[in-house]
Amino acid sequence: MSPVTTVIKEDMTHSSAGPNIPLSPQEQRVIKLFPGATLADWEDWRWQIRNRIRTLDQISKLMKLTPHEERGVKGAGDKLTMSIPPYFAALIDEKDPGCPIRLQSVPLDYEFETTPDEMLDPCGEDKSSVVHGLVHRYPDRVLFLVNEMCAMYCRYCTRSRMVGDGNHTLNTSTYDAALNYIREHKEVRDVLISGGDPLTLGDRMLEYLISSVKAIPHVEFVRIGTRIPVTLPQRITPELIAMFKKYSPLWMSVHFNHAVEVTPRVKHACNMIADAGIPMGSQTVLLRGVNDSPSVMKKLFHELLKIRVRPYYIYQCDPIVGSRHFRTTVETGINIIQHLRGHTTGYAVPTYVIDGPGGGGKIPISPDYVVSKENGRYTLRNFAGGLYTYVDPTY
Repeated sequence: MSPVTTVIKEDMTHSSAGPNIPLSPQEQRVIKLFPGATLADWEDWRWQIRNRIRTLDQISKLMKLTPHEERGVKGAGDKLTMSIPPYFAALIDEKDPGCPIRLQSVPLDYEFETTPDEMLDPCGEDKSSVVHGLVHRYPDRVLFLVNEMCAMYCRYCTRSRMVGDGNHTLNTSTYDAALNYIREHKEVRDVLISGGDPLTLGDRMLEYLISSVKAIPHVEFVRIGTRIPVTLPQRITPELIAMFKKYSPLWMSVHFNHAVEVTPRVKHACNMIADAGIPMGSQTVLLRGVNDSPSVMKKLFHELLKIRVRPYYIYQCDPIVGSRHFRTTVETGINIIQHLRGHTTGYAVPTYVIDGPGGGGKIPISPDYVVSKENGRYTLRNFAGGLYTYVDPTY
């Protein structure tokens, strides 16, 4: 019996530093790949970052790769490297190539196929970049890209041109230029701190960034965009939460795509965030084979509400280079909204949007509930197909 197996069999409870959550059978299988690893290691987000699965040899020990996956992993370094924390890898169904976690995290050779409509920068962020790492596209909002690293590199990433690329690394000098721009532009009242993933930074650097933004008098609204609570919930520590509470109010945009992601550790992390008074909204990307059915989306949104995460957006997958195998038709997204609106609580119905390719910003897409309108008289269709008339007031 290996030392790791012995440790796992002797103590199946938890690390003293982590939540009281036992290792799942899948987590036990993954931790055995790291000789000498302890349960305390598993609960340490830095250990998870250091031991991300990044090579063909590592991923092959977890599952039998399909030919498409093997070719994808071998070529991923030329596009977007593979990077999967052990925690998130433990959610992969090694027997099912259609597993939603597997599809999101293991490269496929389809990523190397391109179509004429695909772009390196589909949201047009580079052309709206006013200084390195700061995008000013909307009148009163800026996007502050503070790093180019994520815990897990999503295979459909709209910023694959920059994440994992040392040429886009940011530092205090680039931060200072961005902060000076915000100070000088008093129309900016809303700052979204994103990346990469800002929560891969240490607490002190995060506090420097958050405190610097919050100290600007005309900034009213500060958000953090992150997928860490989903892919690496161990990062949500009491120390991090205590730091966040010093700078209340903060808001958090979290990226959930499937109900499988809502694990006991994720629930624990989101409860800590919510208990700290930080509202969370989920930005879900519509992905073919992952969540492109009303029943899968409804299950996800119900699970999110139970952990105090508001379903906020469904994003049509951006036409990033190599994304055709992930993208659905727009009609698929409209159909999902039709099967949510009126069929479940309104809090579980997000807004379906397309980020206008080339930098058009978020454009809401809805089913057509207006059947006709004439002289201020509207014929409306409700969720069940019934027709109703509304007449504008006259003055």
